[in-house]
Amino acid sequence: MKLRSLYLWAIAFLLVVAAAIYQRMTGPTYPLRISAQIGAEKTGFRLPRSFGGAGDAEVRLAMPDTAVDGTIEYRRFRSNDEWTARPLERQGSDLVGYLPHQPPAGKMMYRIHLQVGGNSVPLTAEPVILRFKGDVPPLIILPHIICMFLAMLFSTRAGLEALAKRSDLARLTLWTVISLGIGGLLLGPVVQKYAFGAFWTGWPLGQDLTDNKTIVAFLFWAIALWRLRRNPKAGGWVILAAVVLFAVYMIPHSVLGSELDYTKAAPANG
Repeated sequence: MKLRSLYLWAIAFLLVVAAAIYQRMTGPTYPLRISAQIGAEKTGFRLPRSFGGAGDAEVRLAMPDTAVDGTIEYRRFRSNDEWTARPLERQGSDLVGYLPHQPPAGKMMYRIHLQVGGNSVPLTAEPVILRFKGDVPPLIILPHIICMFLAMLFSTRAGLEALAKRSDLARLTLWTVISLGIGGLLLGPVVQKYAFGAFWTGWPLGQDLTDNKTIVAFLFWAIALWRLRRNPKAGGWVILAAVVLFAVYMIPHSVLGSELDYTKAAPANG
């Protein structure tokens, strides 16, 4: 029995890690990986789509060939601004461009052209969108990440427990509700406040899917816990709640996230 339980924990852990990697790599703030034909060689780049902290956002390209230079063009996302062009700076083996700092939840769109041998090479077909955010203290963000990971782990393990028709559902369900409540409903809004200036931007105040999916998942698990307390054999509710949490967890982080409305702001000064 203990060996079987260990197997279920191992399966749950691997599923959660795989889901976390998928969510991270498909999210709109994960660096964009691209490749472009520069001269005779095809070169890979990582273009940032998120920036936290003070100062301008840095876009750094590894480009040892000093015969290559380029420009970066940018404007505020969904604004009436004109495009601003700046030359990339040569810093050793890198070409570096900067995007003017924006308040939390502000977004900049940018595009880069490299010049080599008289030819201009655009790195992307469409502009890249970068979102600015505020610094979140480690004492807030680390417990948030740990609790959310534990919530997914307990949830997946509880779902497997129910599918295997084993008897440890009540404890696993309770720990799922506790970790999801602390990580998502308690620490989540605090992280949101530090990063984007608002505790809650989901329904009914906004459309942030991160906030919305958290409350939906918590409600399903709260119902599962309530049903399990009334009927210890109500494993179907646990399976349903586990599927819901796993499904919403697969939605990339920051989709439809906080965003400044630049149409109500003054034009940028470049």
